[in-house]
Amino acid sequence: MSDADHLQRAIALARDSMRENRGGPFGAVVVRDGVVIAEGANSVLATSDPTAHAEVVAIRDACARLGTFRLDGATIYASSEPCPMCLAAIYWSRLERVVYAAACDVAASAGFDDTFFYDELRLEPASRRVPMRQDDLPDARALFEEWKRKPDKTPY
Repeated sequence: MSDADHLQRAIALARDSMRENRGGPFGAVVVRDGVVIAEGANSVLATSDPTAHAEVVAIRDACARLGTFRLDGATIYASSEPCPMCLAAIYWSRLERVVYAAACDVAASAGFDDTFFYDELRLEPASRRVPMRQDDLPDARALFEEWKRKPDKTPY
């Protein structure tokens, strides 16, 4: 299948999710070596889970099927440009490539505007809409020191 075919599948998943009121108009497909590993559609409404974006759903399913948290060598096809949360999940899962259909301005025009999130990330933590404050506890630092010394850790 071509990139266009995988994108069409992502769009079909998005359309189904939207029409069935499971979530917004977003779909995603994870492919490695030409084989579809997993698919996902936005299911925020169906699951009452604000993190159930199509890309995250597809990444979770792909990782579960493969028994790994790394998707090296795989491509994610998305009906729309990934939001900041999905982009972070893409990086954490080590996907190799992203191919998307609609740009973020198209999603923004339909009410899915990610500008706020990008703006918030540029602010100092204490200045964000959800203010953040650090309480630098020694036990927190010790936890990371222990991690550094842990001989059987799996880096990620």
